Amino acid sequence: QVQLVESGGGLVQAGGSLRLSCLASGRTFSRPAMGWFRQAPGKGREFVAAINWSGSSTYYADSVKGRFTISRDNAKNTVYLQMNSLKPEDTAVYYCAARMGSTYYTEISQYGDWGQGTQVTVSS
Repeated sequence: QVQLVESGGGLVQAGGSLRLSCLASGRTFSRPAMGWFRQAPGKGREFVAAINWSGSSTYYADSVKGRFTISRDNAKNTVYLQMNSLKPEDTAVYYCAARMGSTYYTEISQYGDWGQGTQVTVSS
């Protein structure tokens, strides 16, 4: 099992930037792929971005492509989500997730470990 703690959320104006961090502990030796998901009020949880174990491959939802960047520093057991050009529709609770296995997936069901989430609010 991998324990995950997100940080970096907050309130930002439209067009602004935020950087989320996700610190992993526990079974990190299993080389998990990592993903970021989000859940807006009244909506289901949706995929945002994912990265494989080595960091050599990433994938993004169409809604964030070109604005968000996922990266990881395995020496620090940390995954990041750099969010630029934020829009009010990006407002949500953002969750970090880990899956055993080095390959990422976009499906929620593929991820077994989740953080508690961090709130991102973008004002217009």
